[in-house]
Amino acid sequence: MNSIEPGMKVTALYKTGKYIGEAEQVKNGKVLVSILAVLKHPKQGDLHNPNQVDVPFFHQRKALAFHEKTWAPDHTVKPFEEHVPDYAESLKASLDEMQKELEQRADDWSARSLSELSDLKKEYRL
Repeated sequence: MNSIEPGMKVTALYKTGKYIGEAEQVKNGKVLVSILAVLKHPKQGDLHNPNQVDVPFFHQRKALAFHEKTWAPDHTVKPFEEHVPDYAESLKASLDEMQKELEQRADDWSARSLSELSDLKKEYRL
């Protein structure tokens, strides 16, 4: 188990996204994390059928918001000691990186994901 304590800066995985945050509580094998930045934007689509477009419902997955709190399994939470980037800048960088990755794939799932990310960029006002 990590030695995560409240007040520590941490990285945390939540679904398919990766975030920098501040640990607020540690309880029952989970850490309550307040989000400060986005390292990896969540993948689009159905988590149970990854990289598939022909699913009952193709989910648009948003990044967790600045200061949004989430319980992350403690095994996905690691101490973070580097500079914490600005939330908006980190969100834009994570979206840009995901777009580049999707543009390199030439399949239906990537095309649908790019469409969802385009809508999210508008919603995020980036």
